[in-house]
Amino acid sequence: MTNRITELFGIQLPIIQAGMIWCSGWELASAVSNAGGLGIIGAGSMYPEILREHVQKCKKATDKPFAVNLPLLYASIEEHVQTIIEEKVPIVFTSAGSPKKFTARFKEHGIKVVHVVSNVIFAQKSEAAGVDAIVAEGFEAGGHNGREETTTLCLIPAVANAVNIPVISAGGMGSGKAMAAAFALGAEAVQVGSRFVATHESSAHHNFKGAIVQAKEGATELTLKELTPVRMMKNKFYKDIQEAYNRSASPEELKDLLGRARAKKGMFEGDLEEGELEIGQIASTIDTIKPASEIIEEMMQEFKDTLKELQNISF
Repeated sequence: MTNRITELFGIQLPIIQAGMIWCSGWELASAVSNAGGLGIIGAGSMYPEILREHVQKCKKATDKPFAVNLPLLYASIEEHVQTIIEEKVPIVFTSAGSPKKFTARFKEHGIKVVHVVSNVIFAQKSEAAGVDAIVAEGFEAGGHNGREETTTLCLIPAVANAVNIPVISAGGMGSGKAMAAAFALGAEAVQVGSRFVATHESSAHHNFKGAIVQAKEGATELTLKELTPVRMMKNKFYKDIQEAYNRSASPEELKDLLGRARAKKGMFEGDLEEGELEIGQIASTIDTIKPASEIIEEMMQEFKDTLKELQNISF
């Protein structure tokens, strides 16, 4: 398949794996890239030396393009930027900050830049900053999210109509049918997060993967809007947050509650009670753990089948 996204990244299929903290190491990124999509290493949970190690291992595991996801609020951001430049990573997905900060610097080194947004205003600002494409992430997505709570169904057409650069749909993207819907709304690729957490190659703890497979409808909620909105699974830690809200806890108290390496504890170390379990609403539709390549193959087949079915609708 060929469109602006596949040509921009030099990939075969318009399926992009999200750069999720504690879940997206070199094994998952290389597996997705080898299957024809675009794999992404999630730098948000890595020290600079660990990121360099993952980039180097990814280079050895695939000769296909891959990317690094770079949250701009990260403490060691300058070191990460230097690692990306020195290691000649071809593509960077930035998030959680202004794309103006590093876009020009990356592009001076021939690195393509994509920025993640949750509303039209930031999409337009990202285009003005010179990014090559935009990820428009709807309310359904796991992890950090937009305060506006705009769903993917509403966000994608609004962003696609507001910018001239390619738009990648994120939030609820875990099937070929969702992919077909995103394309109908104006997207030229999908970014898949939650479905790739439940894969053999994901670095998520097996306890977390098991919890995803067991998740039912309503298992997640967007919370902590006073700090940075995050969608997480409802567990003991989530209940502790709700109790803090019930006693009118201050933002400082919420920060203290959150700031105990909760995401690492839950997603990487497998503590399903005290850990933060970031996952999207589509967790309730995931019932198996399988190889990343199999997920991509199934998505593309369902995407093609869906388009054919739509063509057969008569009026």
